[in-house]
Amino acid sequence: MKFALYFGNRGFMPAELIAGARQDMIKAVTDAGYEYLVMDENATRYGAVETRDEGRLYHDWLKSHEGEYDGVILCMPIFIDENGAITALQDAGVPILMQAYPDEIGKMDFQHRRDAYCGKFSVTDVFYQYKIPFTVMKPHVVHPLSDAFKKNLKDFAAICRVVKGMKRFNLGCIGARTTAFKTVRFDEVTLQRYGINVESFDLSELVFKVEQKADDDKAVIDKMATLENYTDFSKVPLKNKLTLAKISVVIDEYIEEYHLDAVTLRCWNEMETILRVCPCVLISELNDRGIVCSCEIDLTSAICMRAMALASEKPTACLDWNNNYGDDENKVILFHCGPVAQSLMAGKGTVTEHKMFAKGDPGSGWGSNEGRIAAFDTTISNCFTENGELKIYASEAKFTGEPIEEAFFGCGGVAEIPNLQDKLIKLAKGGFKHHTTVGVGHMKYVLEEAFSTYLGYTVIDIDK
Repeated sequence: MKFALYFGNRGFMPAELIAGARQDMIKAVTDAGYEYLVMDENATRYGAVETRDEGRLYHDWLKSHEGEYDGVILCMPIFIDENGAITALQDAGVPILMQAYPDEIGKMDFQHRRDAYCGKFSVTDVFYQYKIPFTVMKPHVVHPLSDAFKKNLKDFAAICRVVKGMKRFNLGCIGARTTAFKTVRFDEVTLQRYGINVESFDLSELVFKVEQKADDDKAVIDKMATLENYTDFSKVPLKNKLTLAKISVVIDEYIEEYHLDAVTLRCWNEMETILRVCPCVLISELNDRGIVCSCEIDLTSAICMRAMALASEKPTACLDWNNNYGDDENKVILFHCGPVAQSLMAGKGTVTEHKMFAKGDPGSGWGSNEGRIAAFDTTISNCFTENGELKIYASEAKFTGEPIEEAFFGCGGVAEIPNLQDKLIKLAKGGFKHHTTVGVGHMKYVLEEAFSTYLGYTVIDIDK
């Protein structure tokens, strides 16, 4: 993560404050573990921008580094000139964080008073007029070396990751929508307008490729070893284990050949009836190594999963709104058969035969990674396409780690969600599906800022 640093100036304000701001901001960024780009301080007075000519100078300097930076931090050490700022940054093409210095009690004389509190509005107003997207955070004014700005910087970095990763990416759809699940329908052309390119593959091709793989193929043997080290495979017959390894190798080939950033998979019931496996554990493993994958051809869930994975830099999961938890109206069991990333589970999972398939066709469902979801703060999100729009929500909750009886199959966790019943009504009336996606940590603000300010998604606030 690399930020381009911009420092504003205005002639009649105390310009000597600019030099200190430059040192403060560079220290703040590097202390947080990020890289930076900054214009030579000799290019203008203190390397800051005031006039339109200086703005053009910064604009051209920034253009010469296009592709090297993920966001811009617009630093206002004083009440800066907005004309130079808009000239400099109107073509930045990345998120812009507005930061303004606070004044200090006891330093309000002419040599020290900054007036950046007011000046921040002059900049944001002009950026609004020019329709240049930007980010503002709490508090309104903040010192770069404060704890508050440290958090701002962390959130801004997450916003930049989401915007960069979601602006244009490839999503592989392996298999057609299961006939029974109209709930996961989507509009491919709408998604393309948002930069989401869908590559579709017939499941019969995957089956053919799997059947062509030899048992002693090195890639298959290596993959089987990887899977055995990933979770508990001790119950799985060798033949089914080999088949799971072959499917994983084939999916990897699709990812490599088509440069896929995320995948959704038709997981039933052809794999079970033809290949005699259930691919849950493969979805789990893909998510743990950073390739977002959803099940049941829920492609739009994969979109939310990718956004949260970018924001948190941790795995995500697609889950069913599955069961009430006793009489507590704010708790729900979120569940899926076994595709949850191992790192999100309370302990090591166990690969079993999927009980739903085993009931009617014994031996057909090896591959469900069973266990329980760990306790952690979480964000829930999902989306769908409608009339050319991508509609999306994000809300915050927590997995409690409370017990779920042993007979409950698959991988589930108890989630506590404030005002859950009101939110469920909004989801039902709003056209959202029976799935939600979960990520690690609270990131509602980060997601909504990226979605609405920079990506153009229609954000539905279910918390109101």
